[in-house]
Formats: sequence, C-alpha cells, structure tokens
Amino acid sequence: MNVAWALLWKDLATEWRSRDRIVAMTVFSFLIIVVFQFAWPNMEPEQIVQLAPGILWVTYVFAAVIGLGRTFSTELENDAMTALALAPGNRGWIFLGKATATWVLITAVQAMAGLVFALFFRVDLTIGLSGTATIVALANVAICSVGTRLSAMSVRSRFREVLLPVLLIPTLIPVLAAAVTGTTATVAGEALALTTLQPLIVIGGIYFILCFLLFDFVLDE
Repeated sequence: MNVAWALLWKDLATEWRSRDRIVAMTVFSFLIIVVFQFAWPNMEPEQIVQLAPGILWVTYVFAAVIGLGRTFSTELENDAMTALALAPGNRGWIFLGKATATWVLITAVQAMAGLVFALFFRVDLTIGLSGTATIVALANVAICSVGTRLSAMSVRSRFREVLLPVLLIPTLIPVLAAAVTGTTATVAGEALALTTLQPLIVIGGIYFILCFLLFDFVLDE
C-alpha cells in the first residue's frame, strides 16, 4: 500500500511541476468542443439533450487517451521501469497508485472541459449536475483501470502512440454506452436511478479487479 501512495504523490507532484498531461488534455478537449460547436452552431434545446452527451463523452475519452499515453513516460524516459518492477510488495499496488493519479488528473480536466462545454452548448449546469458527476467518476474508474494496464503493456513499443488507442477504445465501448445513456437521462432532468449506475459499477468493478490482479504479469513482459 505504501508503494501505491508513493507513486500517487510522485505522479501528482511531477505533473504539478511540468503540467504536460494536463495542458495537452485540456487544450485537446477545448479544440474538440470548438469543432463540434462550429458543426452545430444553433442547436435547439431538444437537439442539445440528444446530442450533448455523445459529444461530451467523445471529448472525454479522446482527452483521456492522451493522458493515459503518458502514464509510464517518466519511468521510461529515466530508465526506471526495471526499478519500478522491483518495488517491494504486490505489483497491483503499482497499478493502484498509477491508476489513481491518472483518475485525479483526468477527472480534473473533464471538470474544466465540462464547464466550457456547458458554456458553448448552453447547457444548464443546475440540471443533473450531481448525477452527471457521479457517472463521470464511475466511468473514469473503468477508463483509468484498463488504460493504465494497456499503457504499461504498450510503453516499450515503438508504436505505443497508435497501439494504446487501438487497444483501449474497443474495450471501453460498454462503458461509453452506459455513460452516454446515463448522461442523457441526467441532462434531460431525470432523477439518477440505481439501474442507470449499475452497469458502470459492475463494468468498472470487473475491469479494476482484473487489472489489479493481472498487473503482476504486465511488468514481466
């Protein structure tokens, strides 16, 4: 557990000094939102309810791919991957520390992107804010779990920038389907029901447990 805490604070402190991932994800998110705004400049309220959740989650996922691609970049650039693999204790704690740090960074960027999205598309933030935030937090558990594991698998590949999204996005289809469905309901002003959250809880739990248990084999590859 100490390894997880050490990696968590190390990654957050490193990112606070460099801000590489946060800046890249934030700028990319803003650009996607601007492009979609130019594509649909005068949407009616009914269209916003139908299209906004899909646009929002496309923005979130592609921004997350950028952040996840840099999860192990510091260790790779400093030839510290072997030292990381030799850390004492279960290697699942390495996964937990890395995934948690990535979750914090991605969620922070998504919060900023959500504010810009609401401004551009005239979405009332007072409607379904808590429900949408809950959906985003749960979906990010699955995204960061799978993304951290796949990032560790592809970090030594020369084609890691291409390999990660090719492997990651298909595995996130169930997560995106549940997240878009839930966000559509909350944006429309519907109360957040347990049946809406259940797919995200189940999928996120399965992804997290599998990635935690199987991470021991990733660093041996």
